[in-house]
Amino acid sequence: MISSAKIYGLVLSGGKSTRMGEDKGLISYHGIPQRDHLYQLLNQVCDITYLSIREDQKEEIAAEVNTIVDKNEYRGPYNGLLSAHKTFPDVAWLVLACDLPLIDRESLKDLINARDASKMATAFANAENPLPEPLCALWEPKALSTSLSYLEEGNGTCPRKFLINNEVKLVFPKRKEVLLNANSKLEYETALEKLRYD
Repeated sequence: MISSAKIYGLVLSGGKSTRMGEDKGLISYHGIPQRDHLYQLLNQVCDITYLSIREDQKEEIAAEVNTIVDKNEYRGPYNGLLSAHKTFPDVAWLVLACDLPLIDRESLKDLINARDASKMATAFANAENPLPEPLCALWEPKALSTSLSYLEEGNGTCPRKFLINNEVKLVFPKRKEVLLNANSKLEYETALEKLRYD
């Protein structure tokens, strides 16, 4: 099904990065802060891109960067995702978490080309453990409006659990390493090592 909903990009960079011990959005894997790198990547494949941030991050963001400040109505990643949805409720959001150092433009284009707008979302998944990656996914507007009632009913705050329990198109990336999450110092080192030999 082809959707008329535009695709906006969203870099989730408002988290506290407690496991990493430093702001994951500011770590440089590609010569610039990771949140800026992902913003530039999404800008190449989306109609427009936004950086999801906390109120206290506003001062450190360049004026030309589009931002959406978290409304702090929800816990975890849903905070940024639903703040964006409430700002632009009629668009689909291609969402990336800041802890994806190996994601690339070709993979994002593949995800967009595989889009099935009749589903709640089109999400990357690892073929060996085929669960949707909610923070490397294209969320349709109806998925986010349904998420609002899902959260209000007290079903938990995990976006992956929401996707598992709904109709989602899974896409397996050509290079599975693009889904590497770097949430710790060890994973950071692993990502750097892979980039070195890429």
